[in-house]
Amino acid sequence: MKKLLYPTLFLFLNVANPLNAQTPIFGSELPVTINGLTFDAMEPFLSTDGNALFFNSLNDGITTSLYYASKVNDVTFNYIGPVPVVNQTVTPRLDGVASVDTLNNFYWVSTRNYSTSFENLHRVRFLTSGYTNFGPLHGNFYIPLPGWLIMDAGINFHGDQLIYCNAQFNGCANGLPCKASMGLANKVNDSTFNKDLNTDILMANVNDTSTYIIYAPAITKDGLELYYTRLLKNSTQTEIMVATRTNTVSPFSAGTLLIGAPYIAPEAPTLSTDKTKMYYHRKDGSLHKIYLRYRTGTTDIHKNAIDNNFSLFPNPTNGKTSILSTEDATIKVYNIFGKEILRTSAYNFDLTDQPNGLYFVNIITDKTTKLIKLLKE
Repeated sequence: MKKLLYPTLFLFLNVANPLNAQTPIFGSELPVTINGLTFDAMEPFLSTDGNALFFNSLNDGITTSLYYASKVNDVTFNYIGPVPVVNQTVTPRLDGVASVDTLNNFYWVSTRNYSTSFENLHRVRFLTSGYTNFGPLHGNFYIPLPGWLIMDAGINFHGDQLIYCNAQFNGCANGLPCKASMGLANKVNDSTFNKDLNTDILMANVNDTSTYIIYAPAITKDGLELYYTRLLKNSTQTEIMVATRTNTVSPFSAGTLLIGAPYIAPEAPTLSTDKTKMYYHRKDGSLHKIYLRYRTGTTDIHKNAIDNNFSLFPNPTNGKTSILSTEDATIKVYNIFGKEILRTSAYNFDLTDQPNGLYFVNIITDKTTKLIKLLKE
């Protein structure tokens, strides 16, 4: 969780229904061990060859720096130390949210020189020996007003497209952003990216800024899957989401929930190049730690559906909800704070006595566990 001090041109945009795309399915959570690490690991980013895991320390508004570890196997890495060159030495400081393309162009968020300059996304290219192109990244994707900054950004595999998050910090609760949304910017040269002319259309289904804070993007090599985090406004429960599309000129679909309650603060997904592994962080006890889930398949996106064996009806609900199922299941319902409020093996339940808002229904069978959002209104 971060704690920090145009008109759209429609050019031959394919607006085919993005819900024809496939949404990925991931298996159970596996803890990642970073040998030698004793502090928080947040905002992971897996290098394009899969051999290095970048992350930052706790975003505490005091001292945040970037680190990396080398791969032993999918769930084990050896801690190396701070990423060379990129970290400031003054306090307070923030250097975080790493991403790197296949040519070793490294991007990160930094508060150095803010607000003398509103360009708080930085870049450097690591060479076999040394580095080049160190400095702020230029472009028209910034909002050059006090309180606005780039909270998160991720470069794509090829290094020619950036997914950025504009966030406004203006004294909102718990030091969190008052609003945040994401956009796409395309490479002009090594030091400049400019907004995609169709970014508002491409991201329209993802940026539900009236309800959520949208941040922490990661896009797959093929450009068809966008992973991100969202936070329901006036709450503390985050969710990891995925939006999909059938081609790179179509808008992304609305997000599908991948990880939410009862996990505490799941955030910042990053995908392996082949899309088979998803890493992310969440709170575990007193520390933030990194976890892995393996991809197990894909399924069509259907409103209210979890998979072909389960659905909730109605959704949204006024309280009474039925589960349409072909399998025996245990049903657990959680509120927005991750507290279990109901457990049953029946195929219907009643939330009439619960306040309106967002709930999470966990459906557990002998073969699988599925989690779906339920809105009571």
